[in-house]
Amino acid sequence: MSQAFTPEEAFDFLQKMWNPLAFGMGTAGGASALPGMASLGGPAGMMATLDPAEIERKIQELKVVENWLAMNVTLLQTTIKTLELQKVSLEALRAAHAPAAKPGKNKKA
Repeated sequence: MSQAFTPEEAFDFLQKMWNPLAFGMGTAGGASALPGMASLGGPAGMMATLDPAEIERKIQELKVVENWLAMNVTLLQTTIKTLELQKVSLEALRAAHAPAAKPGKNKKA
């Protein structure tokens, strides 16, 4: 099984997998795959292989990417809920401090 890698490396893996310009053209970080990972070789990197160890390695790499994406979805959902709560709180504070009906009109003389 391959060694564990960081979320940044997982993101780089995703970029290299889906960015057609990253294949074989040489980038600032090099066109090779992540340390400890075989080169994807372009779209052929997603083709089936006959080596069970290679398949297991790819499964583990993709699970890391899946977990990273799930973490980002959760973070995004939490941010949205926090902003919605902040908006509701501000609206409630404004409503509580809004001037009520003019006090002079309701008094009986």
